[in-house]
Amino acid sequence: MIRKFEKKDRKIYMEMAREFYHSDAVLEPVPDIHFEKTAEEALRPGGFTKIYILEYDNIPVGYGLTVKNFSQETGGIQAWIEEIYIREAYRSKGLGKEFFTYIEENKEDDVIRLRLEVEEDNTRAIEFYKKMGYKELEYIQMIKDF
Repeated sequence: MIRKFEKKDRKIYMEMAREFYHSDAVLEPVPDIHFEKTAEEALRPGGFTKIYILEYDNIPVGYGLTVKNFSQETGGIQAWIEEIYIREAYRSKGLGKEFFTYIEENKEDDVIRLRLEVEEDNTRAIEFYKKMGYKELEYIQMIKDF
């Protein structure tokens, strides 16, 4: 089951976000304060960020995180699927597919594109995303932190 993040989920979300950011799926860990800020934004009415809790037999076993922004490239609003994390023991049980289906079926009317990023060597995830209808973009992403 997929459901929207609630205040009561803060502790389990923080725990799973730490797990995700200490896994091979990301390049480097981030400070816990970033998870706190993300949770606050997700709970803020009208916020750009949404967190979803993925449950298996009513147990929280993963989360998904989306962020909305305007894109000139698409001429409208796109939602970035910033993160999807499912604990190892619950992978390959259909939760990823359920999450992506939920996101598509429950997207806000103004969202005209879903977008995500994935590590090049995460071939399992890449194949899954392709099966879900995503295609690769030939971009190199660059950042500058302040």
